[in-house]
Amino acid sequence: AKLAGVGEQVAEVTERAMLGELDFAQSLHQRVATLADAPDQILADVAKNIPLMDRLEPLLSVLRKPQWRVAVASGGFTYFADHLKKLLDLDAAYANTLEISENKLTGKVLGKVVDAQAKADVLQQLQHHFNLAATQTVAMGDGANDLVMMDAAQLGVAFRAKPIVQAQADSNLNHSGLDGLVHWLR
Repeated sequence: AKLAGVGEQVAEVTERAMLGELDFAQSLHQRVATLADAPDQILADVAKNIPLMDRLEPLLSVLRKPQWRVAVASGGFTYFADHLKKLLDLDAAYANTLEISENKLTGKVLGKVVDAQAKADVLQQLQHHFNLAATQTVAMGDGANDLVMMDAAQLGVAFRAKPIVQAQADSNLNHSGLDGLVHWLR
């Protein structure tokens, strides 16, 4: 959004959605609409400089040893989720699809929005796909859109999350990197 010149406008709506003040799907459509006519090159520019969450790679290294399955279910966009899936060798990635026409963003999202319920559905689909017991599921999030998924998991962990998420999570990670999760998995 910043590269398209609408960063502040989108940041404000994003913050309100993460706090649970706005309906996620409605806010997503509102934010994406501001990107209409932006060149699709901005997606590649963002992807090549996408920052990884603090201590993500050490967490993945630990989880791979006992063969945990790791996926991302994001209210963001497939362009970035698929990039991270490939970069980090994740098992699955689910996100929203931006419509692109003639090398420009149209300002529309294709298909069903990956909202709070969709994230919870993804967790259950992956549980069945990998033949896991419900007691073997963990979900981590930071915004209100993650609460349904976190509630559907055996363990819901808030990572440097908004107050509404911290209040409802089973556990909170506020002062460590993502690899702090390992303490609850042993």
